[in-house]
Amino acid sequence: MRQRWNIARPLRAAPAPVLLLALVLLLAPGGRGAGRGAPTVVAPPEIEAGAWALVDRETGLLLAGENPDEGLPVASMTKVMSALVALREVEAGEASLDDEVTVSEDAESYVGLVYSNVGLISGETVTLGDLLVATLVPSGTDAVYALAEHLGDGSTEAFVARMNEEAQALGLRETRFESPAGLDTPENFASARDMAEICREALAYPEFAEIVGQATATIGTNNREIEIVNTNQLLSTYEPATGIKTGTSPESGPSLAASAESDGESYIAIVLDAASEDGAPGDRFEDAQAILEHGFGRYDREALVARDEPYEELPLPYRRGESVELVATEDVSGPVDAATEVERRVTADEPPPSARAGQELGEVEVLIGGQSVGRSPLVARQGYEEASIWQRVRYTVGGLFQ
Repeated sequence: MRQRWNIARPLRAAPAPVLLLALVLLLAPGGRGAGRGAPTVVAPPEIEAGAWALVDRETGLLLAGENPDEGLPVASMTKVMSALVALREVEAGEASLDDEVTVSEDAESYVGLVYSNVGLISGETVTLGDLLVATLVPSGTDAVYALAEHLGDGSTEAFVARMNEEAQALGLRETRFESPAGLDTPENFASARDMAEICREALAYPEFAEIVGQATATIGTNNREIEIVNTNQLLSTYEPATGIKTGTSPESGPSLAASAESDGESYIAIVLDAASEDGAPGDRFEDAQAILEHGFGRYDREALVARDEPYEELPLPYRRGESVELVATEDVSGPVDAATEVERRVTADEPPPSARAGQELGEVEVLIGGQSVGRSPLVARQGYEEASIWQRVRYTVGGLFQ
């Protein structure tokens, strides 16, 4: 049976405006103060891999890892970017998940024993939505090539160019793609940090999150149904698991992007080229679970900026000793442990002659370890009127005698 799709906008925060005067406050969360003994923190797990990373899904904060910025082969984890580009096209109105796609002979050529596939046959029609499912759940290489050809107007090269444009737009420094499936080539690689950011962007689409969270699924062609099984074993063995995507090739070794959520915390683990102590291929699922458990065990999500709380005072124009409090309009939370230091960076406009209650006059940004994790506008708690002529005169005259 065919499934009809409706694309939803991704769940992401809007960018904050750039403001003027900068003030910096450096303090530890939860009232932790200086002068105490060194806090005890849980050491990261010992992971044998080419690279790995633990990232907070909400903020994108890199919490732990080894070689997180080294570009390495990622094999079929590349298909996360292919899916992200497809969803961007749908969001922009350039495509629909209900589009009927005809499988080409080239896409069918990836059916066989060499590549993971769902057995698509040339001439069959499949919806774009079902091709996404087939790409992400069983890692169908035939499906992602059919998808790429459709969205690239018959050219997989054009689609791959769009993937690289997306990587550049996301600011990914150690990522490059040469195929929609992640076939082993010198120009197909990503770092663990970059791969986590791609996953964060894709997971912002509810459709993507739903697809990668399925242990099993069914897709349909114009004349048959195909039962498929997710290659991500954590969905069946690790209760907090929510997605994402496996990758395996001779160059990449066993690799995995995995996400999990528990008690309001959500993390992404990236494992590239999992290995055992003797150098043999390792257990990427065991490694990813250990990384995710480290996140849940070491960090707690705390409110670092609270809505309606003041974070700055602005002096009122021409009125000595009078000021207006600037309060946050949004909560900002982040992952912290016993050793975390939080920087709250306040920027504010020059106070205008008058302002109304709730008028935006500044911004507070929260940084952990130098990495921005969120920001909130600051607004006037109370309004104030423009200074009268007598207040201006008194202010000016008073300044002459100071």
